[in-house]
Amino acid sequence: MRVVLAKWGNSAALRLPKAVVEALHLKLGSELQLEFDQQSIRFRPVLSRKRLTLEEMAQAAQRLGAQNEPESVVWGPDMGAEILHDDGAV
Repeated sequence: MRVVLAKWGNSAALRLPKAVVEALHLKLGSELQLEFDQQSIRFRPVLSRKRLTLEEMAQAAQRLGAQNEPESVVWGPDMGAEILHDDGAV
């Protein structure tokens, strides 16, 4: 597939054909990673990762059900610097 390099302000721009945009599920404002060497240029869509809130994570855990809860492990009594007191003192 051939495209033409065009001027955009003080920069150069490539127009992506509609088929490419649709195939990669891109939309205006999508972020792309650019990689290049002496002979080639490669663009990759940046996969956005939504940061979940604590409430959203708790709801997802409830949807999975109790059978998917991790096993509780008893490590024994607290000892050493990890002991935290109820009054906040360490």
